[in-house]
Amino acid sequence: MNDTIDPVDLTLRLVRCPSVTPNEAGALVLLEKLLSSAGFECTRVDRGEVSNLYARWGRRGANRAFGFNGHTDVVPIGNREDWSVDPFGAEIKEGFLYGRGATDMKSGVAAFAAAAIDFVRQSPPDGAIILAITGDEEGDAIDGTTALLDWMAAEGETMDVCLVGEPTCPDKMGEMIKIGRRGSMTAYFTARGLQGHSAYPQRARNPVPALARLVDRLAQATLDEGTDHFDASTLAVTTFDTGNPANNVIPASCRATVNIRFNDAHSSESLTKWLSDEAAAVAKETGIDITMTVKVSGESFVTPPGALSELVAGAVEAETGVTPVLSTSGGTSDARFVKNHCPVVEFGLVGRSMHQVDERVQVSQIHQLKSIYTRILRDYFA
Repeated sequence: MNDTIDPVDLTLRLVRCPSVTPNEAGALVLLEKLLSSAGFECTRVDRGEVSNLYARWGRRGANRAFGFNGHTDVVPIGNREDWSVDPFGAEIKEGFLYGRGATDMKSGVAAFAAAAIDFVRQSPPDGAIILAITGDEEGDAIDGTTALLDWMAAEGETMDVCLVGEPTCPDKMGEMIKIGRRGSMTAYFTARGLQGHSAYPQRARNPVPALARLVDRLAQATLDEGTDHFDASTLAVTTFDTGNPANNVIPASCRATVNIRFNDAHSSESLTKWLSDEAAAVAKETGIDITMTVKVSGESFVTPPGALSELVAGAVEAETGVTPVLSTSGGTSDARFVKNHCPVVEFGLVGRSMHQVDERVQVSQIHQLKSIYTRILRDYFA
């Protein structure tokens, strides 16, 4: 098959769009123009300050619809002086393409867009191909993929299966497919006592030992031993702060934060109840008032191994010679939203440098990823 869309060139053009979330910076405009010229029906699904793009080739309600989800927004560059290249210059050096978003995940978006355009031009399928591209994956993710899915539901647009193009391979191209993700939630605790002089502790109510007791209990707890598709859930204490600069003052309050990454043995609701019960127990033991607020980033989910994971794994192995592991490791992704719409798995590049200074991707892997995505489309519509 002769390439008509060069995924490396498209990656270069996307990286040169400084689309630090939630700024669109021309990335979605570029994709929309390219996809429209290939016969994709494109709709901007912007919500709030976020730009999103929905593109469909084929008729609405087709008997089969293969979906792809990705994002063009990127994290901030950090200290510019730490970069050896222009973060948005998209330079190629010694076989690597450098730039913010090169790995996460403009190369993935470029590879699928290139594969999809060439595929529909050369082998028009009996069905539909859909790209749901957001500009809000790296941010709050409130008006990104969720906005696309809300719009799709309202318009009667559907995907039968979906592939998310996040970087999934730890070290070697083809070694890992994500079939699920752990849930993520953060709990913020505030303990309130009575301020006083440290020489007269009996006249104060010190919140620090009470909150320390609670945090220690939480940190020492075993949440589970893992499940069929997940490792054991984890809880990490991420901050403990009194904001007290004086060594002779017992503070009136202090705060702590914990983050939980949980498997399918739990829900955010069940874990919230456990955290609340533990806080109430320590408050009763110490006489210190402890309040808690919780932010849930996503629930755990898994797409059981089956037709979709076999389709993707077969294409990966055929193109790389590597048999991929089916994994649920890592942080959250927008697959946590897509799983409510249709079966979803994730496959993309090696992600070693994502979010780092001098983020970069091996040029040959971008071409390889396009070949994998092309084979997935060919096998799906065969």
